[in-house]
This record gives sequence, structure tokens and C-alpha cells, in this order.
Amino acid sequence: MLDNAANRTMMVDTQVRPSDVTKFPIIEAMLAVQREAFVPQSMRNVAYVGENVDLGGGRVVLEPRTFAKMLDALDIQRSDVVLDIGCGLGYSSAIFAHMADAVVAVEEDEDLARDAELALAEQNVDNAVVVTGALAQGAAKSGPYDVICIEGGVTVIPDEIINQLKEGGRILAIFTQNALGEARLGRKIGGKVSWSLAFNAGAPLLPGFVAETAFEL
Repeated sequence: MLDNAANRTMMVDTQVRPSDVTKFPIIEAMLAVQREAFVPQSMRNVAYVGENVDLGGGRVVLEPRTFAKMLDALDIQRSDVVLDIGCGLGYSSAIFAHMADAVVAVEEDEDLARDAELALAEQNVDNAVVVTGALAQGAAKSGPYDVICIEGGVTVIPDEIINQLKEGGRILAIFTQNALGEARLGRKIGGKVSWSLAFNAGAPLLPGFVAETAFEL
């Protein structure tokens, strides 16, 4: 029988804190949210390992270290409204919901979206909603947002997403080139986003966030 409470504590003590993530709201959220409830049933025994958890179709639940450092860079406040793009089965949304005022989660895989909605309800997360639709379109109807987090790799971010970020808001994405990646934090000032390196990380590319390459003879 897995002791998931102990596993959560070990995850925080061996993967999160050693990565210089020590803000109390992040630690509290990662200890409180049952990560195993947001991975496939067959993967629950590896929910707390220091690796991405495969959701199929090239999608993953990001490893605890990477996600914790994303949270650290975004500096989420209790009053924030968060757009969570590519929520998968809802783990990231549950963490955001624990830290922020409200969360709008976007998932284009209908099965993942349905299961995320169910998992969030079963975990009594009542300040997050799941929107089924193209990741690259976000959820403009509920915006603009204080925080936008993209749960996967990108090479480009569509203007439609940037337009949903409030003035002064923060956005984070993992920009990927070949096997290398950089998590970058953006701040919207004067209608434009200025990016800075947060930390090095990699993640599978998300659909809709890959630049089209020109055809060459």
C-alpha cells in the first residue's frame, strides 16, 4: 500500500526544497494536493518520482522540480486569476487553485479535459474550471489574466495568448530548441511582453505552440 502523504513530503524534501523553492504557499500547495489523483490509474505508483508522468499522445504531467520552479518564478498571489494552458489531468490547476483566487484551465484533448474536470471535482477544487478547446486559443472569454502558465514546450507563443495577459501580468513558458530548453518569465509592460531567463528546463512541445518552418528546396 502506497503512503502518498509520505511520498508528497519526500517529493518536497528531495525535489522541491533542494531546487531553492522555499516559498511557503508553494510548499503548502504541493504538500496538500494529491498528485496521484491527477495521473492515470496505471501511473499512480510513480506519481511522485522526479520525472515527467506520461499522459499519452506526447503529453505529460511536468516533473515536480520543474513545476515548482515555474511556480516560484510566477510568484502567484492569492488575488490572482490564472490561465493554465495544457492542464492535462488537472494537477497544475489544482496547485494554482490552492494558491490563487481562480483558475481557468484549457485542454484540447477531450478525454483529458473530461477526466481533469472529474478529478478536480473529486478533490473538492471549486475555484477552477476546465475549458475544452485549442490550447493556442486560450480562453479569452474569461480573461484577461494576472498569470498565464503554459504546461509544456513552445517555440512560439501566439499573439492571441499574449492578448489575454493583463497589463503588468506574468507569463511563463518553456522555450525548446532541439533537446535544450529554457523556462522564461515574461512581464507585460506597455502592451508588450519582456522575457527573462528563469531556469533551464525541457518539456514536450505543445500543439499550437510550434513555429511553422519555411519549405526549402
